[in-house]
Amino acid sequence: MNCVSTAACRLLCALGLGVAGLAATQPALAAAPVAASMAASAAEAGAQADPLDSPRWEDMKKAFFDGQPVVFDDRVTVTAPAVAEDALNVPITADASTVPGVEEMIVFADFNPILKALRFEPGTARASLGFRIKLQQSSPVRVAARTVDGVWRVGGTWVTTTGGGCTLPSLGSGSPAWQERLNEVNGRLWPRIGGGERLRMRLIHPMDTGLAAGIPAFHIEDIVITDEAGQVLSRIQPLEPVAENPSFTLDFAAVAAGARLHVGGRDNNGNRIDAWVTR
Repeated sequence: MNCVSTAACRLLCALGLGVAGLAATQPALAAAPVAASMAASAAEAGAQADPLDSPRWEDMKKAFFDGQPVVFDDRVTVTAPAVAEDALNVPITADASTVPGVEEMIVFADFNPILKALRFEPGTARASLGFRIKLQQSSPVRVAARTVDGVWRVGGTWVTTTGGGCTLPSLGSGSPAWQERLNEVNGRLWPRIGGGERLRMRLIHPMDTGLAAGIPAFHIEDIVITDEAGQVLSRIQPLEPVAENPSFTLDFAAVAAGARLHVGGRDNNGNRIDAWVTR
């Protein structure tokens, strides 16, 4: 044994480690570079500059992704008007259909008083959803898609609007007719080129945010789409910023022609949604 090896052995003995102890430390030492590399990758992802240059992005990260990996991904898109004339009805299409393995999507607006607008579990549907939201002021509107690896992939766009959409009372809340038609579903299935079905549906509901004086929050909170056998195909969880009488568009690749789908759910007051949609 050379003097260097001897000195190393003496040092190990002084630390209470023998040759076996040194061998036991080797897996941890070997794993250290891998762990360091993963940590560096996560840090690099977290340090990405916000492509929308929003001063609230760091707040959004803490609110929705604190401690979870998040990256900006050009495959995740929000289609919306650059200038929305009606802040109560801003059309949005959140699309992550080109990203494999999407399990969950959330939509939020940086400058809305209620940030989160909607949660979507695509299930057997394409990871794409069309709907409308309310905006209080000009804001980035973002969609984040969580894939099977646990990474949140984020895309978005700026929408300019005159604002006030979240603090105005709904039109339906002032009409007695909505009580008779509450949670009524008007929908239809359309054949898609290449197979499958497109579901378009509209639900009657005031979707009040609770931010208008004297009007409490009253909104749909769960929509579950199932097939005739009761199998859950997709789930939408709208929140207060979704527009009054919300409409949704989503595509199913595996729905057989001629089939019908069940739309069920509830609002935050426990009123049920129960309807069948066919061609």
